[in-house]
Parts: sequence; C-alpha cells; structure tokens
Amino acid sequence: MVEDRTTDGKRIAQLLASELSGRERGPLAAVSVVDADPDAEPSEGGTVGYGVAVDGDRVGSVWLSPEAAECDLALDGAAGALRDAVRGPDLTVVQPDPATEDKVVLRIESGAAVKRAIDAVAAGIEAAD
Repeated sequence: MVEDRTTDGKRIAQLLASELSGRERGPLAAVSVVDADPDAEPSEGGTVGYGVAVDGDRVGSVWLSPEAAECDLALDGAAGALRDAVRGPDLTVVQPDPATEDKVVLRIESGAAVKRAIDAVAAGIEAAD
C-alpha cells in the first residue's frame, strides 16, 4: 500500500486557504483569505503566501516554508483558547515572543493536520467573540 502524505508547505497552505475561506456557517464564516500572492514560493525563512481576515480585519498571515505552512494569528484575548485546541501530530504552536501573548503561530506540517488546525482557529475565533 502506498501512503500519500502532503508535506509541501505551499500545498499545505493551499489546503488551509480552502478550509479558511470555504465555510459559510459557524465561527469561520467570518474568515476570509486576503492579499493572496499566487506566485509566492516557499523559502527557508518563510514567504508570506496570504493574509487571514476576520470580518474584514486582517488578523494574521500564512507563511510558506519548504516543509510546512505557518499561520500567525493575533486574536484579542483568545490566543489561549486557540493554543488549548491544538492536538495531534504535525500541528504545533510556535510562540515567537512571550511578550506577544495575543499572537499564536500554528506550524502545520502535513495536509492531514489542516482540519485540526481549522478546528483550533475556529476555537480561537469563537473565544474572541
């Protein structure tokens, strides 16, 4: 049996964008993908692929690296709920600076982790309401 596993950062970011912008109900209905750069290519330092907006206000960016996508989000007072909802393999929280308590960076290392990342983002958005 051949196991196909998506670990390309650009493809993971594309899957994430589809999930972020494809919901019409629940907390993700207010989320949109903004400022998308279709020519963005993964780099070791990360390349911004697109922004994430909630109710039209940009709250984060998705960065492309060769082996993962990273989604940084600043959700006023809801970062803890988002962090607490992160579960399972290939999905981790990267805290870039302890002084930025409202900012969370999700590192998504496989296509299979995208659905769980979406669940965590939804939990954060719900807590921010």
